[in-house]
Amino acid sequence: MAGITKFTQDLTEEYSLISGGAEALIKLWDLEASENTSKECLNQSAAVVKKSASSHQYGITHLCFYPFDSLAFLSSSYDHKLKVYATEPMTASATFDLDSVVYSHSLSTMADHLLVACATQNSAVRLVDLRSGASTHSLAGHNRAVLSVAWSPHQEYILASGSSDGTARLWDIRRSANSLGVLDLEDSVGIVGEDGLGKNARYRERGKAHTDAVNGVVWTDDGTHLVTAGHDERVRVWNMTSGANALSHFGPIIKNAHLSSLLPLLVPGYVVDPGKYVMFYPNQKEILMFDLFEGTLLKRLRIPGLPAAPLRGTAAQAHIRSRTTSLAWRTGHVYLYSAHSDGSIRAWLPKTLDEVQAETEETEEGGDAEDESRKRKREALDEVFRNLTKQKITFT
Repeated sequence: MAGITKFTQDLTEEYSLISGGAEALIKLWDLEASENTSKECLNQSAAVVKKSASSHQYGITHLCFYPFDSLAFLSSSYDHKLKVYATEPMTASATFDLDSVVYSHSLSTMADHLLVACATQNSAVRLVDLRSGASTHSLAGHNRAVLSVAWSPHQEYILASGSSDGTARLWDIRRSANSLGVLDLEDSVGIVGEDGLGKNARYRERGKAHTDAVNGVVWTDDGTHLVTAGHDERVRVWNMTSGANALSHFGPIIKNAHLSSLLPLLVPGYVVDPGKYVMFYPNQKEILMFDLFEGTLLKRLRIPGLPAAPLRGTAAQAHIRSRTTSLAWRTGHVYLYSAHSDGSIRAWLPKTLDEVQAETEETEEGGDAEDESRKRKREALDEVFRNLTKQKITFT
């Protein structure tokens, strides 16, 4: 398929994945029917949204499964439309025209309401009610286009958004004023209020989360922290009890320059030790694995076929077309999927115990050989030094 811009995995049935492309194609993939390794790609889709007057006309910007029924999913596009699809027979059952490019959208996985938050080219967050079909309610506060939105996983009325104005804003849709304020990169203490839970907390309207556009907002599973990504090539972690910058630093390795939403992937809690948080970041030519709070780089997953060294000219342009655009975790498994702008979807699996043991043995053997080589070089250097010290040296 042409360049994949976004994809998402089914959170209920665990066996389906949907991808959307730059040419408005949407494909459904059956993960159970595909046996993949870290060096293979998904290559046969189970169903395709056929091009028609009722389908999207421009590139797909975001996808998400309906959280309570894996037979439905939502899509947004550069054609200003938000659509609700049925996976059988892959046809649109509802369309909402928002009169503006929809960069991303979010539907709460636990709320009773069926409000879809939409990040649009307009400076307001648009709310679409799937029950009534209304799309008239807006959350005003940002000064420029909204690029990313995400509902809190534990508080059904709390929403986070990131904008090209550099701000990350929090909303409570029950309040008449809606906005709870902005996150400030200069604040590492936070505004906790009288009881540490926000009682009589000072409202903060000034401050920026990033020095450039914010095109990614993601909550941790427990809702205690928010992760933001920006065009200043920084990823920041926020304590959502106090609103403080957690000061996690991931170094200069982070790259982020595309207007489309870029979402770091947080590893589910069942995979890691209690209290441990791990983040995968879709860098241009590789996938980076970090400790979320320490900022420590744990691993680099190199995209097969892409050189590690920087490229220039036409070669660089070709590899930009292979950049990683989206990441997804297969629910209930230890599988990571990555989508790329060259149209490929790769599956990454952990190494088996046999593979780890074989690598360890090779490393040890290589280490022994390296130590022996160093010993020979050192002995040769010592011999040269001894010969020099035996010679009579005359200064003139």
